[in-house]
Amino acid sequence: MFSGVEHVAIASANPQHLAKWYVENLEFRKIYEVDGVCFVKAANGAILEMIPAQKDHVATGMPGRYQMDDPGLRHMAISVADFDHAYQSLKDKEVSFVNEPYATPQGNRVVFFTDCEGNLLHLIQRIWPLPE
Repeated sequence: MFSGVEHVAIASANPQHLAKWYVENLEFRKIYEVDGVCFVKAANGAILEMIPAQKDHVATGMPGRYQMDDPGLRHMAISVADFDHAYQSLKDKEVSFVNEPYATPQGNRVVFFTDCEGNLLHLIQRIWPLPE
């Protein structure tokens, strides 16, 4: 009956600008735009929808950064096959990193960073895929 997640939405002060950031920095491609709403798609088929944020929430500028343990969705993981290349590419584009890269006890490589609006993301190169 349920097929899975079709897309995830991010409320944005400027959906077109945020969509462009994902295209330019994470190799997503823009697939659709209507009434100020933008959809971008990753190489693995994941889709993000950038929707306009309510004006009163962005009246004083961009929202503050979220903490990892705040309630609600906290981060989006971006999988990569070549961690060093992806990390260097983001560094070259002056993406803002939250920490230095590290290896988890399982051997995965991880680094946290933010998009142009402060949404928390991380690169991950897994040794083994998650169980199905």
